[in-house]
Amino acid sequence: MAWIYLILAGVLEIGWPVGLKMAQQTETRITGIIIAVFFMTISGLLLWMAQKSIPIGTSYAVWTGIGAAGTFFVGVFFYGDPGTLARYLGVLLIIAGVATLKFAH
Repeated sequence: MAWIYLILAGVLEIGWPVGLKMAQQTETRITGIIIAVFFMTISGLLLWMAQKSIPIGTSYAVWTGIGAAGTFFVGVFFYGDPGTLARYLGVLLIIAGVATLKFAH
């Protein structure tokens, strides 16, 4: 169950940078801040729950890895961020590192 909490925490980790991006626009500033705080809270709570059974270093690395890779893809597909081969390779390395931590646990 701890790994389910951790994966959900990582996926929800994507929500707060999106909220902060929304907060850059005057018309969605308050909504963006609310979204960011909501996702930070839920993601942090799930990370806390996962850390009851998963070592802190592993859980934090997996949490941030999922959040970083997911936020990268949201940026590329929804915000026009550059999707160069080198950037995709970098995200692939993050994913490989997260998978290694999971299987080495």
